[in-house]
Amino acid sequence: MSWVANVMISVGMDDVANVEALSRWLRTEAPRRAQPEVRGVGFLKPITNVESNPWGGWKHPECEVWAGALNHADLDALGQRVFETSWREPNQVQLLVMDQEEGFFRLWMIRGNELRRFAPLEPNEEDEG
Repeated sequence: MSWVANVMISVGMDDVANVEALSRWLRTEAPRRAQPEVRGVGFLKPITNVESNPWGGWKHPECEVWAGALNHADLDALGQRVFETSWREPNQVQLLVMDQEEGFFRLWMIRGNELRRFAPLEPNEEDEG
């Protein structure tokens, strides 16, 4: 059985090296859920590449967005790693996570001295409609 988490992270232009380091950590050191002794859950790729510009519109995005589908990722460990990274622009970091069997992304941002979930707080997948 595979357990997939869709992950995107948006950062300021000065934080590309930090996202590259996060991607290497995910590939080689990140723990798996329910198997903390097993390391490596996937990696992130940039989706705001100027050369290929997969976005619509006539302009290039003015942010750096990376995405990946992670296998059996310990999402608490991912959140902790994002929070503990020495971001140049921590207020610009946005982590979006959609765990398997969830219907929408959750948005996490660093505010003050914590990684806080901003949206959506409600509804959840169990809500009517």
